[in-house]
Amino acid sequence: MPVLTLGTLTWRPVVDHPELVAPSTAAAITAWAARDERVAEQVVVAQIDADLADTAAMTQAYDVPLAVSANCVLVAGRREGAERVAAAVVRATTRADVNNAVKRLLDVRKASFLPMDRATAESGMEYGGITPIGLPDGYRVLVDARVTAQDPDAGPYVVIGSGVRGSKIALPGALLAGAPGVEVVDGLALA
Repeated sequence: MPVLTLGTLTWRPVVDHPELVAPSTAAAITAWAARDERVAEQVVVAQIDADLADTAAMTQAYDVPLAVSANCVLVAGRREGAERVAAAVVRATTRADVNNAVKRLLDVRKASFLPMDRATAESGMEYGGITPIGLPDGYRVLVDARVTAQDPDAGPYVVIGSGVRGSKIALPGALLAGAPGVEVVDGLALA
C-alpha cells in the first residue's frame, strides 16, 4: 500500500526497496533508519522512466508540482592547495548561489560545479540522479533552509534524486534537515 500520495507515482519505503536506489544511498538510508525510526516509514521511493529523470520532464510526466522538487549539485573549490567539495541542495524553483553563498561556506576564492564524469565516479551515482544521501565522506552537504521548510505549494515533502535516474526519493524536508551530515543554510539559493 502506498505511503504517500504525490503526483501519479507509487511511493514505497526505501528500506523495503533498496534495489531502486544507488547502493551508497541504500546503505546511508539503512544506517540512518537504525538511528531514527521515522526514516523507515517517511523516506520513500518511486520508480520512474530514466529518460524522464530531469526535473522538468519528471514533474510534467508524473504530475508532481515543481515546487516539491529539489536539485542537488556537486561543487568544489581550493584553498591553500586543499580541495573542498560540497553538495548544494536547493528547491527546483530556485538555483544554488555558487558564486557567493557556496564559495563563502567553502571558504574558497572560486567554486565550480564538478565535471560530470568526476561527479558520477566519486559519488557512485548517475548524473541526473545525484542525491545528498549517501555521498562520500568528506563532502559537505549544504541544504537551503527553504528545502527543509514546508512550502505552501509543495507541502511538507521534498522530492530528491535517488542516486540513479530510474527513481526519485521523497521525504519530509524537516526530516532531511536532520539527516547525517546535513548543514541547513539560510540563503543558499537564489530565487
